[in-house]
Amino acid sequence: MPNQCGLFFSLLDDCLTRNTFVKLVLGKYHGPEPGLNRVFVRRLTLKEGECFSFLYRYQTRDVTKNLPIPAGIATIRDVFATAFNNVHLQTVREDIQLSVSKKGRYNLQRGKAAPREVVSREHDRKKERFLDLATPFLKELGVTNAQHQLIPSMSRKWKQINKFIEVLDHAIASSKLKEKERVRVVDFGSGKGYLTFAMEEYLRASLGLTPKVTGVELREDLVSLCGKAAQRLKLDTLSFVQGDIRSFAPEGIDIMIALHACDMATDYAIHLGIRSGAAIIMCAPCCHKQLRPQMQSPELLKPMLKHGIHLGQEAEMVTDSLRGLLLEASGYETQIFEFVSLEHTSKNKMILGVKGAGPVKQAELLAQIREIKEFYSIREHCLESLLRADGLGQGG
Repeated sequence: MPNQCGLFFSLLDDCLTRNTFVKLVLGKYHGPEPGLNRVFVRRLTLKEGECFSFLYRYQTRDVTKNLPIPAGIATIRDVFATAFNNVHLQTVREDIQLSVSKKGRYNLQRGKAAPREVVSREHDRKKERFLDLATPFLKELGVTNAQHQLIPSMSRKWKQINKFIEVLDHAIASSKLKEKERVRVVDFGSGKGYLTFAMEEYLRASLGLTPKVTGVELREDLVSLCGKAAQRLKLDTLSFVQGDIRSFAPEGIDIMIALHACDMATDYAIHLGIRSGAAIIMCAPCCHKQLRPQMQSPELLKPMLKHGIHLGQEAEMVTDSLRGLLLEASGYETQIFEFVSLEHTSKNKMILGVKGAGPVKQAELLAQIREIKEFYSIREHCLESLLRADGLGQGG
C-alpha cells in the first residue's frame, strides 16, 4: 500500500492505543454489492472483549456486524483498497481523511477539530443516531450542556434534527450527490440554524464531502447569531445571509431546503430548486391559503366539507398533491410523508423530491393535474404558473 495508506493506519492504531478514537466512516463505494452506500465503524465493549461494530448502510436497510479489533482493522484495509475511495477517521481532536482519486492517487488530509468526547463503548439497543451529542455545534446552539448532555427542554429539537438528517441521508443515497466532492446547500428560513449546522456537520464530518452551506433568513438578529456561532466553531463551509426565497439568487444549488415556508413561499422555493437543477428538494409547507377560496366542492362532498377543519385539510391535501405532481412532471421522484413537527408550527408534512435519471411521463402527469383542477374548479396554482412561465409542458 502507498506510504499515505500506511500512515493512515498507523494513526488509526495510535488513536486506538491512546483511547482517542471517536468514529470511522468508509464512503464513495464502488464495489459490487447493490445498494451499499457507506459503512460506519464504532468501538464497542462486549462480553468477549473490545470490538469494532460495522454498520453497513444500504439504500433500504442497515446491516450490523461486530468484529474483534484486529480483524476489524484488516477488514477496513481490505474494503478501502477494493471497494471504497474514501475513509474518514474522527479522533478526539483531529479529522483524518484518506481518499483515492480516479487516477489511483492517494491523498491524506489532517485537520484539527473542536474537542470531542470519546463515544461510550457500552453495547446497547438504543437507536443509531446520525449525529453524536458530543458534536460541538450542539453545545454552541444550546442543545447540550458543557458535559455534552442533552438539555431536557431540547429533546424534541434533538429528535427533529436526527429525523431530518435521516431523511437527508436516504435522499443522498438515492441521488447522484454521493458521486460529488462538493455539495452546495441552501436552507431558506434557517432560523436559529439547528438544521443548517446539522447538515454542514453531516455532509463534512460523516460523509467526507466538501459542502458549501448557506442559511438564508429574514431576521437580521438570527443571521448575526448564527454567523457568529459558525465563526467561533471555525466553520468556513457554513455562512448565513439575510434574505428570502424571492430575493435570494444563489450561484447554484444541489440541495434546496425550505421548512415552514408559508403558503406560496413553498411554491417559490420548489420553483427555485427546480430552476437551479437541485438534486434534492425538501420542503415542509404550511398555511395553505391560495387554493382554499378557489375550491368548489362537488355536491356529494358538501356535507363533509361544511366543517371548516375538514375544508382546511382538503385544501392542504389538494395543494400538496399538485405540488408533488408538478415535481414529478419536472423530473423528480417525489414522496410526501409525515415529518417531526417544527417548534413554531404543528404541521408535520414533508415534500421530498430527488432528481431522477429516467424518462418522465410529463403529458400523463399534466393531464392528472388538469383533472384535479377541473374537479375542484381551481383556476390557478402558484407553482404551476411559475413552471409554465419557464415552459413546462410546452413542446413536449
